[in-house]
Amino acid sequence: MSARAAQEARRAAAVREVARVRRARRTRYGTVCAVLVAGVAAALCGSLAFGDVPVPFPDVLAALTGRADPATWFVVGEMRLPRALTGLLTGLALGLSGAVFQSLLRNPLASPDVIGISAGASAAAVLSSSLLAAGGLLLSGFALAGALLTAVLIYALAWRRGVTGARLVLVGVGVAAGLTSLISYLMTRSATTEAQEALVWLAGSLNGRSWPHLWPLAGAVAVLLGLLLPAARRVPVLQLGDDTAAGLGVGVERARLQLLACAVALAGVATAAAGPVGFVAFVSAPVARGLVPGRGAALFPAGCVGALLVLVADFAGQHLLGPAQLPVGVVTSVIGAPYLLWLLARTNRVGRGG
Repeated sequence: MSARAAQEARRAAAVREVARVRRARRTRYGTVCAVLVAGVAAALCGSLAFGDVPVPFPDVLAALTGRADPATWFVVGEMRLPRALTGLLTGLALGLSGAVFQSLLRNPLASPDVIGISAGASAAAVLSSSLLAAGGLLLSGFALAGALLTAVLIYALAWRRGVTGARLVLVGVGVAAGLTSLISYLMTRSATTEAQEALVWLAGSLNGRSWPHLWPLAGAVAVLLGLLLPAARRVPVLQLGDDTAAGLGVGVERARLQLLACAVALAGVATAAAGPVGFVAFVSAPVARGLVPGRGAALFPAGCVGALLVLVADFAGQHLLGPAQLPVGVVTSVIGAPYLLWLLARTNRVGRGG
């Protein structure tokens, strides 16, 4: 009886320990998410308050609740709020897209700006601007179509009775190199004014964003979130491997295609709205997984990290880095490029390909 009692005691202790670890993880996840949401809200308020015409925070809150005078509303609601919300949604979409890509393909380099999705959107936008003089929403539509077509091309070229992360990344890098060459060729053949406009868009910029730019992005992100969140429940199972996922009753290719289609569309609409804002999708997911280890794809934290990164980078580009305003894509690239070099060096040291 004593041996049996001891075994039961060990089993009860193990159950208590598992429950304790799960509670700790849930507590940490909730705390991290709350801090990230507070950070995004603070960055949003900072973007609305600071500028050539400073607006006190109480007046910002009054403008957001419809109690401000017309002059304050014009500065906050017409000039700054559409730009800030566009940046928030752009970062959210890119963070979610990068988290889905990296989790499904199990490769830290698998993000839309590395494997050519953003390059496809950029090539389509520059092509439409050069040949059709497209601008505004029409140019954004061409950019979204370019991202989707590039994703189909990469997936088709990487297909060999299935798709592995390493092969898709290699194919994507090759496609991105070809599209970058096409962009350079189109830029050299364009008129000076067209080339200047395309260059501003290619840098990834939130300048001049207004309500007509915001509404299509907000609608697209809302629809895609509605499609992504139910499908995201299959991500932990798919991360176990194709054979294991299939054995558990998951339609592997169908689930993967659904998730990748949502991730591509999120990257496409973000790029269409703000241009190719570099490295946000690439950096957001690893940061989120570091904050909440053991949470798989960590989609919500990754989206919050992306939104926070874009808002902070845009604020820094406007107010902190000298008299000239820098596009948000330049600032995020300054942050992301060293991380990419560190990741490649670390991967090389441990002798694996991601």
